[in-house]
Amino acid sequence: MAGAYHKTHGERISVSSISEYFTSAGYKFKKAKKVLTSDDPNYREKLAKITDALSQLAPNEKFFSIDEFGPFSIRMRGGIALVPGDEVRTIPQRQKSKGSLICTAALELSTNQITHFYSKKKNTEEMIKLLRRLLVIYKNQNRLFVSWDAASWHVSKKLYKVVGEINSDAFRTRHKTPLVDLMPLPSGAQFLNVIESVFSGMARAILHNSNYQSVFGCKEAIDR
Repeated sequence: MAGAYHKTHGERISVSSISEYFTSAGYKFKKAKKVLTSDDPNYREKLAKITDALSQLAPNEKFFSIDEFGPFSIRMRGGIALVPGDEVRTIPQRQKSKGSLICTAALELSTNQITHFYSKKKNTEEMIKLLRRLLVIYKNQNRLFVSWDAASWHVSKKLYKVVGEINSDAFRTRHKTPLVDLMPLPSGAQFLNVIESVFSGMARAILHNSNYQSVFGCKEAIDR
């Protein structure tokens, strides 16, 4: 830029002078910010439904944020650690996995309580299993709000059919269970799923710098 200015006007100008000029004109050098977005055309409608349910949550109602963590392999993992100045920590590039885990979990937002178990796959059957477990644990409630992302097994016809059966008068009268109200998140908006922050904290506290010798050992750490 300085060279082009000299060629055109016959005068030399420094980079600092150019910077001062832009600053005095009110310009600043700023890095672009990444904005969380969703391509769901019903984004605002779905979000409003969820926020309304949360803002009006009654004492006999519970709201669950649901998702799966994994699959992740059980192996030696790196991370930031406090070590003596001359110590060099190393992690083998190639390792034999000791197994893998998928943790399926539901975070109840009003009490901050987690219900979890371990799954072999991510599918509709595991979601039905989780729903039935929540019905037993929270049997004394009137309504359970269930919120999850738009993964295919979260919106399958089979799952909605089971929810319809659970909400039928015959089922609820026989089993004395609460009503289940599905509150799907907008597609591409995993950042709205509160349980993701729990999984993130779990990864930092339990998986980083870990070297569990078995799947059982990792499960014990997660359960604690």
